[in-house]
Amino acid sequence: MAAPAAHADALSTPAMTPPLSANADPLSIDVAGSKIYFTGQLTGMGFTQNHSIPGDKKSRVDLTNAQVEIQKTDGVFQFYVQAGAYSLPSLGAPYFKAKDLPDLTYHYVPNAYVKIVPNATFNIEAGILPTLIGAEYTFTFQNMNIDRGLLWNQEPAISRGVQANVTQGPVTASFALTDGYYSSHYSTGSTLIAYTVSKTDTVAFAGSVQFNKTTKARFATPVTLNNGDIFNLMWTHSEGNWMVEPYLQYGHVPKYTAAGITDSGSTYGAAVLAKYTFSPMFSLAGRAEYETSSGGTPLLYGHKSKAYSLTVTPTIQLKTFFVRGELSYTGVSSIAPGAGFGPAGTSKSQTRAKVETGFLF
Repeated sequence: MAAPAAHADALSTPAMTPPLSANADPLSIDVAGSKIYFTGQLTGMGFTQNHSIPGDKKSRVDLTNAQVEIQKTDGVFQFYVQAGAYSLPSLGAPYFKAKDLPDLTYHYVPNAYVKIVPNATFNIEAGILPTLIGAEYTFTFQNMNIDRGLLWNQEPAISRGVQANVTQGPVTASFALTDGYYSSHYSTGSTLIAYTVSKTDTVAFAGSVQFNKTTKARFATPVTLNNGDIFNLMWTHSEGNWMVEPYLQYGHVPKYTAAGITDSGSTYGAAVLAKYTFSPMFSLAGRAEYETSSGGTPLLYGHKSKAYSLTVTPTIQLKTFFVRGELSYTGVSSIAPGAGFGPAGTSKSQTRAKVETGFLF
């Protein structure tokens, strides 16, 4: 689905959603008739919030990305390697510092894969791959907003496995067999199918299903979500200064007593991401979300709990430098005792103010 890279153009990987844009003239070297490209991100963040979750702090300053990417984008054999430290801030969840999070999640090489490209319409990737699920990417610099949203919290972010990609006219399709939520159990099938309706509109379906259940549980592998299925319907409209992306999400976790899942549960979510460009330097992004749950397994903030969020993110970018602020509000209802915000888990809202700045080189 990505366009081939060319000199003096931003590379298509890592994928980025406006308003931030990658370096349009990345560093490269010639090796045996091919170009090897080098890109990276050095970004940091400061924030303050109310009703901190136990273990979190009211205010912090930290790195969000100290990463480099090395890639080859031409020929039959291609590759991509992304390495470094990172944090993954998201709404409704405590913050983990960049010095700690890689050891808890995807380590210091979160993406690395080889890509075999026999022709312009078909290719195969194998390695540590970004997810096909959802409308938001994994790292802060890839997204409209600094924090990922509530729906993102339910999705896989990075998986290990193989993926085939096909392009035929206005249709692009990807099919993957992976370990889902980084579980080391290769029993997850996922797909992303997109149809370009017009030069301004694209619709897409994404889905991930589990073929076999597992009791695997770790920080990056929630045992409930790793045994469940998740689906998205997405629409992207880009016209003039506007980009709008509404999407729907449904997740279901079946009963599996061997993993401690004593009842089934489901989540239903809807979100709208939007960006308006005032000038080549200044943009305003926003996000609104609502999510609810049903069944006997608590998948949000307790049985049949609900959550919603509102986020605004003004952004300034000048060549490779950017700075952006963010104000977000998250509300929850029908929460289980102790599952909300604040030191006792009884607060039903959290407000955050953030600033992120850095370089995309």
